[in-house]
Amino acid sequence: MAVSVSLAQAGCVSSASFESSQSAVNNVVESLENLRQKLLQEWRFSYAMKPKVEDVSVVTMNYIEREEVLRRLEYVVDNILTSLSKDESPSIVYNSRSTWQNIRFTESAGLQMIPNTHATEVRFDSLNSVNKFATTLQVMAMCYKLVQSNTFSTKRDVYYSDCQLYGSQSVVDGIIDNISCMIKVPREALHVLATSKGWIAGAIQFKDCDAGHIIDCSKTQTGIAIPANINAVSEIASSAKMVLIVEKDAIFQKLLDDKIFEKLPPCILITGRGFPDVGTRKMIKKLWNCLLIPILALVDADPHGMEILFVYKYGSRGLSFDNEQMAVPVIKWLGVLPSDIDKLHLPRDSLIPLSKPDLEKARDLMKRPYYMSQPMFMTEMQILLSMNRKAEIEALTSISRNYLTDVYLPTKIANQEWI
Repeated sequence: MAVSVSLAQAGCVSSASFESSQSAVNNVVESLENLRQKLLQEWRFSYAMKPKVEDVSVVTMNYIEREEVLRRLEYVVDNILTSLSKDESPSIVYNSRSTWQNIRFTESAGLQMIPNTHATEVRFDSLNSVNKFATTLQVMAMCYKLVQSNTFSTKRDVYYSDCQLYGSQSVVDGIIDNISCMIKVPREALHVLATSKGWIAGAIQFKDCDAGHIIDCSKTQTGIAIPANINAVSEIASSAKMVLIVEKDAIFQKLLDDKIFEKLPPCILITGRGFPDVGTRKMIKKLWNCLLIPILALVDADPHGMEILFVYKYGSRGLSFDNEQMAVPVIKWLGVLPSDIDKLHLPRDSLIPLSKPDLEKARDLMKRPYYMSQPMFMTEMQILLSMNRKAEIEALTSISRNYLTDVYLPTKIANQEWI
C-alpha cells in the first residue's frame, strides 16, 4: 500500500493540503479493510478452536431465563434457612473479585475468572460482615421482586430505597456485582441497570426496544447517550469502516466539532467519558459482534490511559466473571503512543511529568496477567518511563489546532501505525 506521508513527516504538512487529498482517504479505507480481513481470519481461527462443550475451568455468563435466575436466588436463601434450622450461623460465599489469583488470561478471551479458588465469605455471626450480610439479602430481595415482575430498576434507585442502610452508592454497586458473581448471571439478569455515561455518534442507527424507536447517530452534533440496557439494542445498521474509541468526552466533542466524519471514511465514534463503564463496554462488544469491523482506541499516553485501553480490550478484574460479555481483545491501540512523542517532536512544555500516582499505576499494570504477553505494549511503557513525561491527547494541538483530526488520525490509520 502506497502512503504518501509518514507520521513524522505529517507534522510538516498543512492541514488544508492533507485534508483535500482524496488519496489519503482511500489509503485509510484500504488500511482498514486489510485490518478487517486479518481480524476476521483470527476470529474464525479462535472460534474454530473454541471448545464444543462449556469450559468449566472458567466462569462464563450466558443468557439465562428469568425462572432460572429466580431459582438461583431461592437456592441461596434456602441454604441460609437450612443453616438457621440447624442452629448454625448462615453465610454467603462467592468467588473473590479482588485478587488476581482468581484470574486466567488468554489473548483471545481476555481476563476470565477461575471458579472455586479464592472465595469471599460473608458471615452472619461476624461483626465485620453482619451489616454486609444484611444489605446483601436486602438487595437480593429487591432483585427477586424485579425479576419476578419483569421490571427494571437502576442502581441509583436501589441505593435511594434505603440510604441509611447502604451508606453509599458504591456499597450498592459492589453488592450487585457480588450477587451476580455468586449466582453466575450477567448483572442485567438481576434487572438492575446502571445509567450509562457513554456517548456514541457516527454512521450507525439502531432500535432501542425499551424506548420503542430507532436512534440515528449520524444526525447528532454532540453525541447520543448509550442506552442503559444494551440487551434492548437491536436492528443495528451501519456503513462504518471502523469504530474509534475515545478516552475523554472533551476529545470526543472536539472531534465532532472538527467534523471528523468529513475527514475519515464512515465510522462510529464512542466514548466512556473516562474510565469505561459497563454500558459503554457492552455496546462496543455488541458492535464487534454485529459489524465485525476494526476497533481502534485513542487514549492519553500515560499509565491511566493505558489502563483504560486494557479494560476495553481485556476486561477488568472486578468484573472478570462477566468479561465474556464485555472484553474485546481485537481492539488496537492507535494512539497516543509514547513513541509518537519523539516522532512528532512534541514541545517539552506540552508534556507533563509523571506523578507519583502515575508511577504507581505503571507498576500495577506491569504486574497484571496480560502485560508480559504484550511485548509492544511493554516497549511503549518503557519509553514512557524513560522519558518520565506523559502526553495527553490535547498535546497534539501544540502542532496545530486541527492536527488531531486533519493529520494525526488519517496518517496513523493509513500507515497502520497501531499496536
